[in-house]
Amino acid sequence: MTVGGPGGGEGTPARAGTVEIRELECFLVLAEELHFGRTGERLYVSQGRVSQLIRALEQRIGARLVDRTSRRVRLTSLGEDFVAALRPAYAALRATVDDARAAALGGSGPLRIGFQGVAGYGFMDVVREFGERHPGCETRITEVPLSDPFGPLHRDEVDTAVVLLPVREPALVLGPVFSRQPQYLAVSRRHPFAGRNVLDSEELAGSPLVTVAGPAPDYWREAQAPTRTPSGTPVPQGPAVGTLQEGLSLVAANRGVMLLCHPTTEYHHRRDVDYVPVTGLPESALGLVWHGARVNARIRAFADAVVGDLSRLGL
Repeated sequence: MTVGGPGGGEGTPARAGTVEIRELECFLVLAEELHFGRTGERLYVSQGRVSQLIRALEQRIGARLVDRTSRRVRLTSLGEDFVAALRPAYAALRATVDDARAAALGGSGPLRIGFQGVAGYGFMDVVREFGERHPGCETRITEVPLSDPFGPLHRDEVDTAVVLLPVREPALVLGPVFSRQPQYLAVSRRHPFAGRNVLDSEELAGSPLVTVAGPAPDYWREAQAPTRTPSGTPVPQGPAVGTLQEGLSLVAANRGVMLLCHPTTEYHHRRDVDYVPVTGLPESALGLVWHGARVNARIRAFADAVVGDLSRLGL
């Protein structure tokens, strides 16, 4: 969307006198994140595209808005003044679009939202606020089995779902990613790891690791329960489970240990289970996913709502 006249496409020099909404949106997000990579993730674009949008906006303004170094990003004094003036105007424009979208969504049917493991408090706040903004769109919450993270989307049982990454299904679209946190190891209070402040990933070779059963793809199960440590040492495989509760019960019985994301550990407080952060592993992350062939206005509106509240979800 262009305000003030037609604008060029990607790679086309910015025209003075025109303002691209995408450039303004990118600048506002960068002003919050002060990080080009995280800004790109929030906007579903590459880091290079973020740089291109900011450069185009600076060309239109005629001055630098952002100082970039290899170590940090910060706003110039002009950038700080500009973002302060821009925010209320952008909020008013977005509210107008939201009102129009709410009218379009009225009577269009429910939005079926799946979640894997735990629909955390922050996520449920987003769902509640989405329902308040779009009263004509009923939201329905459904649990997605740990052992079948993508099946409900493929079978059209849910419209969109919050699942643990990675997602490499060709038919599925990965939207906003959030809750990037170190992985935690759930252990019995009787386990030697209980009470530790931190564990090294190589120590996973010392205990059977609870694995995921069922139709989950191999790459996804390997990410949740790796068969080798980063150095290549085999990790003993423990019992396979289909649900989170099965896994925690086996952990409590000291029949294995289990890798979990941080939101799950915060929600499931148990007297018989201890949660210890693990270093040396990729961070866990949650993503909003939908089927590319069945995307609709309700899904897009909800994805926008999640993007708007990513700070609450712990990105």
